[in-house]
Amino acid sequence: MKPRPDALVLDLDGVLRHFDPAVRAPLEAAASLDAGTILAVAFDHRVLNPVLVGKQSHEEWAGTIAEELTHQHQLDPDAARALVTEWMAYRGEIDPDVLRFVAEVRAAGVPVALATNATSRLDADLELLGVADAFDVVVNSSVVGAHKPSREFFAIVCDALRRSPAHCLFVDDDDRNVRGARAAGLSAYRWNGVADLPYLRAALGL
Repeated sequence: MKPRPDALVLDLDGVLRHFDPAVRAPLEAAASLDAGTILAVAFDHRVLNPVLVGKQSHEEWAGTIAEELTHQHQLDPDAARALVTEWMAYRGEIDPDVLRFVAEVRAAGVPVALATNATSRLDADLELLGVADAFDVVVNSSVVGAHKPSREFFAIVCDALRRSPAHCLFVDDDDRNVRGARAAGLSAYRWNGVADLPYLRAALGL
């Protein structure tokens, strides 16, 4: 039987930060692209993987997305670059309920790690969103050179928290990442929304 977790590991996008698709949809419509086209190009494994492990900067990734849009969707190169720049200008919104939960957990003496697959722009995003100091530990895949759901990534997170995997509770909205965390020995919970917060409080003994 596993011990009660005494450290929280939290995903960023889909848990703490959310992106409203309605903000970006008009940009694609204006370029005669189907809604979701840029996201599909940007998150294609071949395009995304290099930036997630630090082999590309955020700016280089943006350039690759623009090149793919030019080749795949016949956009003018300058227009594609401008479109990607404008698409990336929206940095999402923080869920206040989740942020309050993070503060509550830390106030109870339980350390919280933000563990995310992210680019070199993560620190700037956290500053912009006002959450740069909201965590005890931030593990960015592009800095450590490994990304979720690899065992290496989760080992780095646990080391940063100075906890064994069995003492860490991982929360993510991606089933693949949840399975990876469990395989690495962490307790893991698949996030469905703020209605899950009472369960997480109980799991941490709050």
